[in-house]
Amino acid sequence: MKKNIIIIGIAGASGSGKSLLSKTIVDELGSKEVVVISEDSYYKDLDHLPLRERAKVNFDHPDSLDHRLMSEQIRQLQQGKTAQIPIYDFSTHSRKQETREVSGHTIVVLEGILLFVDEALRNQMDIRIFMDTPPDISLLRRIQRDIQERGRSLESVLEQYETTVRPMYLQFIEPSKRHADIIVPHGGKNRIAIEVIKAKMREMLETNGSEKFCDPTGSGWKNKICNFFRLMFGRKS
Repeated sequence: MKKNIIIIGIAGASGSGKSLLSKTIVDELGSKEVVVISEDSYYKDLDHLPLRERAKVNFDHPDSLDHRLMSEQIRQLQQGKTAQIPIYDFSTHSRKQETREVSGHTIVVLEGILLFVDEALRNQMDIRIFMDTPPDISLLRRIQRDIQERGRSLESVLEQYETTVRPMYLQFIEPSKRHADIIVPHGGKNRIAIEVIKAKMREMLETNGSEKFCDPTGSGWKNKICNFFRLMFGRKS
């Protein structure tokens, strides 16, 4: 019998703590049945463009991402199949020939800035979490990441932030917050958020994904905590 697959989406601004929250939850849960897939893997291959032209692409716009492929591969995982996840090279703005093989996981955690913008993709998610981190904190984290991990200069990071990152956040990312089931303040180190999400993920693993994230009629202590957290930080009607 094919087991159910639980899809959890974590969205928010660049540098908001999405990756940290995802990694912390999976590391502390200690389960091989949980896997994280980054939206960054699905940037479109720009190998057909000269290198100088690739750098001019607006990577904070939804059109820069292959959400159709991402949705298709999530569907493959939901069907119990193996998905070959692309590996993106940020130094060349192109996809590598090798792929990352993902299969056999009960919980799939998706993380990325524009996950909730694509309707088809967000409808595949069982839980939608939005990281609501102050813009100045997100910018500092982005600067540190892009300089240390992607070999970029401070000048180029700040120029990109001013020309595309901030405008695209205001146009696409911040409005997508309304689709979240839970809004997490204070970034990826929010211990209350981590403990609540971990507790429910453990429960999902134990029940093989047969339960909803928060059941308003539930009486168990985990369910009460979950619904309290959703009431405090969830999306407003």
